[in-house]
Amino acid sequence: MVKFNELGLSEPTLKAISEMGFEETTPIQEKTIPLVINGQDIIGQAQTGTGKTAAFGIPYIERIPAERSKNIKGLVVAPTRELAIQVAEEINKLSQYKGVRALPIYGGQSIDRQIKALKKNPQIIVGTPGRLMDHMRRRTIRLNEVEMVTLDEADEMLNMGFIDDIKVILNETPENRQTLLFSATMPPPIKELGEKFMTEPELIRTKTKEITLPGITQQYVEVKERDKFNVFCRLIDSELTEKAIVFGRTKRRVDELYKALNRRGYSAEGIHGDMTQGKRDSVIKSFRSGDVEILVATDVASRGLDVSGISHIFNFDIPQDADSYVHRIGRTGRAGESGVAITFVTPREKGHLNLIEKSIKKNIPKRPTPSIDEAIEGKQKIAVEQILNAAKGKDVQKHYKLAEELLEENDSVELIAGALSLIINENKSDAPVKLTEEEPVVKGKSKKRKPHSKKPYHNKSRNKSRRYKGDRVKSKH
Repeated sequence: MVKFNELGLSEPTLKAISEMGFEETTPIQEKTIPLVINGQDIIGQAQTGTGKTAAFGIPYIERIPAERSKNIKGLVVAPTRELAIQVAEEINKLSQYKGVRALPIYGGQSIDRQIKALKKNPQIIVGTPGRLMDHMRRRTIRLNEVEMVTLDEADEMLNMGFIDDIKVILNETPENRQTLLFSATMPPPIKELGEKFMTEPELIRTKTKEITLPGITQQYVEVKERDKFNVFCRLIDSELTEKAIVFGRTKRRVDELYKALNRRGYSAEGIHGDMTQGKRDSVIKSFRSGDVEILVATDVASRGLDVSGISHIFNFDIPQDADSYVHRIGRTGRAGESGVAITFVTPREKGHLNLIEKSIKKNIPKRPTPSIDEAIEGKQKIAVEQILNAAKGKDVQKHYKLAEELLEENDSVELIAGALSLIINENKSDAPVKLTEEEPVVKGKSKKRKPHSKKPYHNKSRNKSRRYKGDRVKSKH
């Protein structure tokens, strides 16, 4: 890795990078930043958590003038509200001494509030496709002087039905703009997008082993559908999970699962597409702060979710495809940390698991179903940790006298065993739980999402004879 001060960056940018605690680049940053600063179009195959925001954010800050203008100079298109906010925040941190400002634009927030913010003339817009299209229709956002465009998590936007919106947005930007595309996977529609809208892009690809992140221990458990929940509870206990995301296939599954976990004594919440934005924000805030230890989510609801310190990913339902698998497990093992990803596979889904393994070029080992004894041992370890932590607390001394009296009258081993039993029984229960069974994923089949856009964007002022970017010479790569 090279250090940031070896990349020829300006002093204000280096100062901000230093204050953020970064010294050395990640692989995607090392390869991308010099090329983007030199004006090169880039296709970066990069998983979430590899530092790709700084990989394009730093060149934005270096190349875009700090002077305020009515015209937007930089555009980042992101699939979700959470990712748009996250990217804008990081760009603003990186540019705190340069004066370049990024504004997030997304659905769920008052459009009038956004219009007011746009009047302050931010140089960079970070937006979701749907809300960007809304502003383009209102002509409150004009892209005719954009110099740099980034498509972040392009495969996610494809999965969410945004691909046609992306084409419209790019067609409204100047043909001589610089275009950057980042995607964890490269399905054919994404490759076609790069060929159509980019000029001789440089492909920057991490090795296959890096795409699924080497810090993640990947395993699967073969289990019958009706036995999933009880096996899952044993896994949570035996694995000593600190903070976990559990993926369910449907909204019904998410609702039933997080409620069932709470009945068993776990601290769990769920998010899916039918929740209000306020409820969703509240759940994510609780999960990020540690008040909630287990987050149950659908694929779509988790898009752009950025939470550090996730120790485990559980695929309660196997993903529909390899792309979803890569994105799910990429929530753990981030920034050099280790993580564990465990996928539940019913006997009828073994063929689908084989397809995922073939796609990611990795054999996912089978792990045995944890026994009841292993689960009890895990509970005991957690209880011991709670007792030891409590013993170090500030208020523990006020209990010394009572503790001494108890030790005089009782066996110390019996006392500790009783305390452990009390903690374990308080924390967890064996309440009966029944989940609605989901149909298995059939080998080779996947569900397609409906396109996001309800109506096309039309700019009546465009010259119909204008040559679109699709008329360019195709990429050599």
